[in-house]
Amino acid sequence: MAIQRITYSEKYQRATMHHWGCNFECTGCSYLLKEPPRPDQRPSFEQVCEAMRGLTDCRAVHFMGGEPTLNPQLPDLLAFCKRELGLTTKIGHTNGWNLITENLDGTNVCLKAFSDEKHRQYTGKGLQRVYDNFRAAFEAGLEMKASSVFIPGFIDLDELEPIVGFIASLDPTIPFHLMGFIPVPGAPYRRPTDEEMAAAVALCRGVLTTVSFSHLTSEQLLNTTERDDRFVVRQVL
Repeated sequence: MAIQRITYSEKYQRATMHHWGCNFECTGCSYLLKEPPRPDQRPSFEQVCEAMRGLTDCRAVHFMGGEPTLNPQLPDLLAFCKRELGLTTKIGHTNGWNLITENLDGTNVCLKAFSDEKHRQYTGKGLQRVYDNFRAAFEAGLEMKASSVFIPGFIDLDELEPIVGFIASLDPTIPFHLMGFIPVPGAPYRRPTDEEMAAAVALCRGVLTTVSFSHLTSEQLLNTTERDDRFVVRQVL
C-alpha cells in the first residue's frame, strides 16, 4: 500500500495524498471504474516531504484512497504535516478498519452496513472493529464525518436506519453523506431510482441534522471536475 501521487488545489489551498490499494474487497466499489494500476515506483518519504515543503501557501492536507490508513508511513507523514508544516490534517476517506488519532484533525469514515452478515458479504470483513474505531475517534475529539452507499435491496432503508441511528447516538450533528450506488462491472446491484433515493435521504434527514447526498451515473463519476471544483487540481508529485 503506497502513495501513488500528490495533487494540489490552488483554490482551496489543500494538498491530497492519493494511495493505492485496500484491505476490503467491496463488491460494489466505485474504484472498480477508475482505479489506476499499481504504481511501479513509489515516492520516498523524503520526496513526499520535499514536495509538501514546496507548497508554501498550503493550509491543509487530505489523505485519500484506496485505503490511506494502510500506509505504514502515515503516522510519520501526519506528524510531519502537522508539527513541521502546521497543516490541518484529515483522512478524506477511509473504511475505518485502521484509525489513528495522533496528529489527525478529522476523518471521514464510510460505514458500509450495520448487520455483520451483510458487512462480511460486501467487504469480506466484520464490522464491529469499524464501529468501535469510529466511536473511539469521536471520543478522542476528531472532527468526524460519515458516509454510506445506498444499494436498493441490499444496503436498503433497513440498514441505513441503524447506521444513522448509531451516528446520532454519538452526535446528531455529525455530517453524513449518502451516495446512491453506481453500477460497476460484475456487481449484482442496481442504481436507485430518483424516488428511492429521495426516500433514503428523507430517512437519514429524519435522524441527522446535516445530510448531503449524491446520485451519480458512471459517466458523472468519471468526469468529476465538470461538477465539483474541488477536483480541479494540479499534480505536484
